[in-house]
Amino acid sequence: MTEPTASLPACNGVAPLPHLGVIRAEGEDAARFLHGQLTQDFVLLGPDAARLAALCSPKGRMLASFIGIKPSSNEVLLICPADVLAATVKRLSQFVLRAKLRLSDASADFELRGLMGNALETIAKDDRLALGCRDFSSGKLIFMPSAPGLERAIWLAPRGTPEPAGAALDPALWAWAEVMSGVAWVSAPIVDALVPQMLNYESVGGVNFKKGCYPGQEVVARSQFRGVLKRRGFIVHAEAPLAAGQEVFSAADPEQPCGLVAQAAPSPQGGFDAIASLQISAAEAGDLHAGAADGPALRLKPLPYALLADV
Repeated sequence: MTEPTASLPACNGVAPLPHLGVIRAEGEDAARFLHGQLTQDFVLLGPDAARLAALCSPKGRMLASFIGIKPSSNEVLLICPADVLAATVKRLSQFVLRAKLRLSDASADFELRGLMGNALETIAKDDRLALGCRDFSSGKLIFMPSAPGLERAIWLAPRGTPEPAGAALDPALWAWAEVMSGVAWVSAPIVDALVPQMLNYESVGGVNFKKGCYPGQEVVARSQFRGVLKRRGFIVHAEAPLAAGQEVFSAADPEQPCGLVAQAAPSPQGGFDAIASLQISAAEAGDLHAGAADGPALRLKPLPYALLADV
């Protein structure tokens, strides 16, 4: 059963984002190369836009996920979880061959902060776009997928730039807002576990089905157009701690897991909230539990967006 939405806490201020890093692709072939490796179109990406994208294995399983921007025609910056960054640069570098670009971990070159509430309003005012990028005097603001009332943006600027004005925002509140957006990062515990649709990436702008080939493209396209999607991303709540990589079980079939926690955070309203990839049939039946069939009970919470199949 879906849990009703409770009143939201005030989330105002600036949060550090040590769990994220930056990959730089630089050179005349940077956008074209990434276009052929990731699930999104980077050739046509404009300077005022941002893209959610994934790197997939040949079997269509996600190895990493990114928010990408293109500051210039010869440079693309990919923000991604720090715990998969090195492996991602190494994997992408294997396919550069004669392409004219350089891939690097550029995390040390940039400041990253998360802005919410009045700290975001002070800089952006009404100039904001979902998955957009705006230049401001102190850096770039990348507007992130958000739940209503929990709008957020990532501020990116050269290392040493004074951070935006605002009160300190508890990183735990930022982490919770990430979960409530319903858009999970691919971090180390879930690498190579899920195809994009299992986390609703096709419904939140993370997959472009018209852009042509990339590793795993046939599997992703077949899942969308020729098969029946059996797993989806859901937001769930438990009174006990939840963690990425934790299996989910249904009391109706206690021997086999029916899902996987992709991202979790403590809720300011008590307990833990998480994004979990679940078998649709198990989610509809209910009686879900974390870790084991007799583990902590899970309740479904509403997604802040419509699924593509429902549009």
